Amino acid sequence: MRQFVVIGHDAPTTPDFSLDDLAGAAGRLDVLCRCVTSAFFLSHAIREAVRVQLVLADEYTVTFDGSELRRLNPDERSTAALVRNALEEREEAIGHVPVETSPGVSLTRRGFEATLDDVAGDGSVVQLHEDGEPVVDVEPPTDPVFVLSDHRDFEAGETDRIAAHADERLSLGPEPLHADHAITVAHNYLDTEGFERY
Repeated sequence: MRQFVVIGHDAPTTPDFSLDDLAGAAGRLDVLCRCVTSAFFLSHAIREAVRVQLVLADEYTVTFDGSELRRLNPDERSTAALVRNALEEREEAIGHVPVETSPGVSLTRRGFEATLDDVAGDGSVVQLHEDGEPVVDVEPPTDPVFVLSDHRDFEAGETDRIAAHADERLSLGPEPLHADHAITVAHNYLDTEGFERY
């Protein structure tokens, strides 16, 4: 299983946002939606052994589970609609118990700390960061949990929390990448066993 935890610092926590302005009025939800599509889509299929956790403004987490996922299309607007549908059911989420809002999509009332604490037991926590150790110098992790930030840098408290769990802090290349591009490169790194097999 490959997991990606993406922090959306300015992401909406209510469903009253427009699907026509994801980059503005929806707090850069476009970035998070691109992360979802990068994590799941292959040319004519989706990756089933993938899970994505979108942490929305440290208040809610929307989880996409590839083994059960349906109705996901490779465009930002329809992915944002799945997030909006999840937020419409936020009153049904009690504590950390998830509410399934669509096949393979669920919402919980938990922020970054609780989400990271939960997924840290599932595999090797890896912070993707431009100042990390070059990924080519490290053996590909088993069951990785990659932690990324949206268009903003990690905040101090987030960095401390990640450091408490992280097995690795890795850089995917010499130039900073957008979060969704980093997911694509991370998949390729794992698909090719550390860029050694093509």
